[in-house]
Amino acid sequence: MTRGTVKPMSMPDGAVVDVYGVAAIGPRKGSLVLLQEIFGLTEHIREQCDLFADHGYDVVAPSLFDREAPGLEATYSPEDVERCIVIAREQHDFALTISDVSHVLASLTGAGPVFILGYCYGGSAAWAAACRCDGLTAAVSYYGSHVIRMVDETPRVPVLLHFGDQDAGIPLSDVARLKERHPYLPIQIYAARHGFNSDRREDYDATSAMVARTRSLAFFEACSTG
Repeated sequence: MTRGTVKPMSMPDGAVVDVYGVAAIGPRKGSLVLLQEIFGLTEHIREQCDLFADHGYDVVAPSLFDREAPGLEATYSPEDVERCIVIAREQHDFALTISDVSHVLASLTGAGPVFILGYCYGGSAAWAAACRCDGLTAAVSYYGSHVIRMVDETPRVPVLLHFGDQDAGIPLSDVARLKERHPYLPIQIYAARHGFNSDRREDYDATSAMVARTRSLAFFEACSTG
């Protein structure tokens, strides 16, 4: 069971979306905006929030598809996957995600370093936020399949990217293009498939998930100290 709380937040377009929040445990290191997969603000995503809170971050996670599917907590069944793909690609405007993220970031101004981290859909959004939003210290993107579509955008802050070398949706040729366009960015590649961080998925890889998390935490620490 997760320990945070869900509260409504009004967005610039007048929509009200749920935001899961959990306070840092131990010495506080900053704030973290954590962005979901296409499956909604699921228990898995809330668990990830709690995990990063255990490492000293106040974590908030907006429910990005609340306009189209309030309270969405989908499974990884083929039916739910298809439903969520339709929401993400056809019903929800990605620009609204970035607007929501920008609004959440603005609410954290003045509270120390502010980071963003996202998985899958959220990984693409984390990259976009690093390129377009104010108020960030650094960003981490896990297997964001649409990052390649934004390859010509330039991050305003340091970004760490995680990819699996067996990801059917993100070929290594795309990762190579990203490296070529942004040679200064740390890009980590794992012997894993898409979604390797989620222990709810068949593609879960415990070792890759642990190493990626350790690297993400070290990256935040390094960016906090300049």
